[in-house]
Amino acid sequence: MINYIICDDNEEILNNIATIIDKVMMKNKLAYKKHLFKDYNQKFEKLIKEKMSNKIYILDIEVPRMSGIDVARKIREKDVESVIIFLTSHEELGYIILKDEFLFLTFISKFNNYENHLRSSLKKAMLLLGKRTVLRFEDQNILYTIPLNDILYVTRDSVERKVIIKTDYTEFRVNKSLLEIRDLLDKRFRQSHRACLINTDRVISINFTKKEILFDNNLKIDLLTSNYRKEVKQ
Repeated sequence: MINYIICDDNEEILNNIATIIDKVMMKNKLAYKKHLFKDYNQKFEKLIKEKMSNKIYILDIEVPRMSGIDVARKIREKDVESVIIFLTSHEELGYIILKDEFLFLTFISKFNNYENHLRSSLKKAMLLLGKRTVLRFEDQNILYTIPLNDILYVTRDSVERKVIIKTDYTEFRVNKSLLEIRDLLDKRFRQSHRACLINTDRVISINFTKKEILFDNNLKIDLLTSNYRKEVKQ
């Protein structure tokens, strides 16, 4: 079930969004439900907290009660998996959205053929649902949110007894087991060594003879054993 949660204070646009959703969803067999709001009221805030599958938010930035930007912040405090689409007549606020890094799908102007842009965005949103986009966990009172695309590999330091999460820009050393981190990752991550998980989307080549893995940023590692040959080749 896909849950579309939409808020716009313009009733005509709100109804138009609902019609666009119906037309997009007619072309597939997925069940869906629309939750329509003209304001960010208590019922809307209750839906943010409610455990509900496959949420796609379509948020107007300026409504009388509250800013859609503030609402997006509340959503991301509890939920980093739902898709957020901003639909607004206030294009000048785009820089705030970009600066705050809400992990949103897109920013659509109501003055720029928004119907077609929204159709396209809804199709992309459905492809994203069910795919984890971030690694999120807490360690020693620090909340980590790391985009999965940024992760090259995850390995274990047997001396410090920490897990190392290697990204393009830094490495995170955390007090977790490799198994605990693996449970938070998706299928793109495969085991190449008893102490290493690699992001197969970032791998350019695997040389089993030299036991080398080359990533798309030219980094090479030798955490490769024949025991996991079948898994990394899948």
